[in-house]
Amino acid sequence: MTVKHILVVCLSLGGSVFFSGIDGLGQSEIDLERTLLTGSDPVPIELKGYSPTIRKVLTFDLEVMGWEVVPSGQGKFALVGGGGAQLNARLIDRLGSKERVLFNWTGPSPTATRREAHFLANTVVEKVFGQQGIALTRIAYKHADSNGIPEIYIADFDGFQATPITRDRSNVAAPAWMPKELKVFYTSYKMGGPDIFSHDLRSGKRDVVSQYSGLNTSVALSPDGRRMAMILSKGGSPDLYVADADGKNLKRLTRSREEEACPTWAPDGKSICFTSASGGGARLYLVDPVSGDIRRLRISGVSGVQSEADWSPDGKWIAFTAMLGSQFRICVVPATGGQAVVLSQGEDPSWAPNSRNLVFMRKRNGLKSLSILDVLTCRTKDITRISGRSSQPAWSR
Repeated sequence: MTVKHILVVCLSLGGSVFFSGIDGLGQSEIDLERTLLTGSDPVPIELKGYSPTIRKVLTFDLEVMGWEVVPSGQGKFALVGGGGAQLNARLIDRLGSKERVLFNWTGPSPTATRREAHFLANTVVEKVFGQQGIALTRIAYKHADSNGIPEIYIADFDGFQATPITRDRSNVAAPAWMPKELKVFYTSYKMGGPDIFSHDLRSGKRDVVSQYSGLNTSVALSPDGRRMAMILSKGGSPDLYVADADGKNLKRLTRSREEEACPTWAPDGKSICFTSASGGGARLYLVDPVSGDIRRLRISGVSGVQSEADWSPDGKWIAFTAMLGSQFRICVVPATGGQAVVLSQGEDPSWAPNSRNLVFMRKRNGLKSLSILDVLTCRTKDITRISGRSSQPAWSR
């Protein structure tokens, strides 16, 4: 079945948005800015013939990625399983009184597993939306135990298989993934001060990559994984520096008495967005990591503190945390600056590889929990298996 025969609701932040018609029904372009401001409806889909466990996995995955699982007879699409223990599926597109099978799929192993259910959800998203699925991705985050002692954890994006990768029993902060590698960088007080470590998840090997006097934190890896940006206070105040990923060839980019924080790289590696208070309040700035040229990212619609920026993988958007009144809010703004859109209450946004979803932290009744936001529908789903004392999530890419 070819893509032209599929009714596609393509809601990609990476470019123009289309409803692609079937058999010559034509196309209608959607204004992306308007979609962000008003929200978009999720696509209704029915799930039939799946065990409760597999159905639960599919429901979470699909509803995160732009669908809404609805009762029988109410879906525009139906995902129908069968075949006993083996995970089979038919995706049916309902066109009025007609039905069209868009694909048939059989899981590669003799028994249905969570991983196969994730793979199936990704397949549905990719076939219908023409968009990368995220159900097999992972997140890193900071989590504190019942005694308040934090460690860095890794988990599937839905919170399953949560595993601590540190057991330092000291403060840790700001995990960041090396792109396309099973390696995480973070700050740990294991050796006394706030130092930056690299951590190979395959071997468990850890290396100190920045151990200057004072603060070493907020590490961010360049898209090619060769360089890192970080905040160091070795010069007297917290400033932005860049270095090779092993900590060598250090270069200072800012020299201000005020604090800098939270760098994030543009996907092309030619710019870094960061927070600086040098202009009289915490605002977002852009710096060229080669020339050191700095300019303010002009943002309208949001006043007050702007921090914790994260650049979308497609390069189009920057998510950030803004203090509005007495609450922190998750916002997005075009990477070139302009009108910001307030999406949700929360902090610490991190983009998924599809440039559509964000994982973030929000507080409820004094507890810190992680949630996933679909930027286009403005729907939020809590990662219930990661709740209570979790923060600073970072999505693998």
